Amino acid sequence: MRVGITLGDPNGIGPEIAIKAAQHFASHGKIRPLLVGDGFVIEDTANRLGLDATPAFIDAPGLDPAGYAPGQLDPRAGKATVAYAEAAVRLARENRIDAIVGCPHSETAVNRAGIAFSGYPGLISDLTGTPRGQSFMMLTAKGLRITHATLHESVSQALTRLSPDLVVAAARATVATAKRLGVANPNLGVFGINPHAGEDGLFGDEDERITKPAVARLKAEGIAADGPIGADLLLSQRKHDFYLAMFHDQGHIPIKLISPLRASALTIGVPVLFASVAHGCAFDIAGKGTADATGVIETLELLAGAYL
Repeated sequence: MRVGITLGDPNGIGPEIAIKAAQHFASHGKIRPLLVGDGFVIEDTANRLGLDATPAFIDAPGLDPAGYAPGQLDPRAGKATVAYAEAAVRLARENRIDAIVGCPHSETAVNRAGIAFSGYPGLISDLTGTPRGQSFMMLTAKGLRITHATLHESVSQALTRLSPDLVVAAARATVATAKRLGVANPNLGVFGINPHAGEDGLFGDEDERITKPAVARLKAEGIAADGPIGADLLLSQRKHDFYLAMFHDQGHIPIKLISPLRASALTIGVPVLFASVAHGCAFDIAGKGTADATGVIETLELLAGAYL
């Protein structure tokens, strides 16, 4: 399996953990990593790590050399983050790689570069021509897998966007991904919007209007969906293969609680196999050689399981 690893923000820990992950799989026959990013960044990082040889890479120029400063937030590095992802998607669409892993990005740096950016899922959607209402993020760690119907937006905006159609689309994408991950007939637990899923309208009518009709439609399609049920109750029971969160924090908090630095974030509903790590750029340790690449390594293994 040929996997492109994009550097993410070149001033963060992305280049270091990309190289460390590539080293880890150097003699692994099933996974062949290919770094995607500025060659001079990769070579400088390899030198910092004291490597005799630089891992295989595709030189994807995106960073003004004057903006290369490990540990510093810089809009030029944000622009490069997007350029690396664009290059990797082109490679995937040309069948030169089979999947992509994106190293950590800085949303602040990208937006300061004048590029509207709220995370990899929206960017990958745009690069593949996928409507944003059809692509979603699934976080997975230690057997817990949660798809998010909405993601990086205010709660008020997310509530405005939530609809039965959006919930159904997220559930369908989850089921399709579940099959790639080896779960042929997944059961899906659907979180409510309000506490206790609204208690039949006692705590707001959003679940009556949105999640309940969505679950009814899913069941009519033959999808094993339960809910809406309060997220706290569903997670305490852990009876389902996959879960569907309505808001960012509903899904992120439990994943980050059980696995702060080793979760994987799959972008689902798009025509390329893409995942990223679920932690940030760690500017405070960038360029120091101390970053842990376990998250990238486990994400590569997750993609290999979905592909092979």
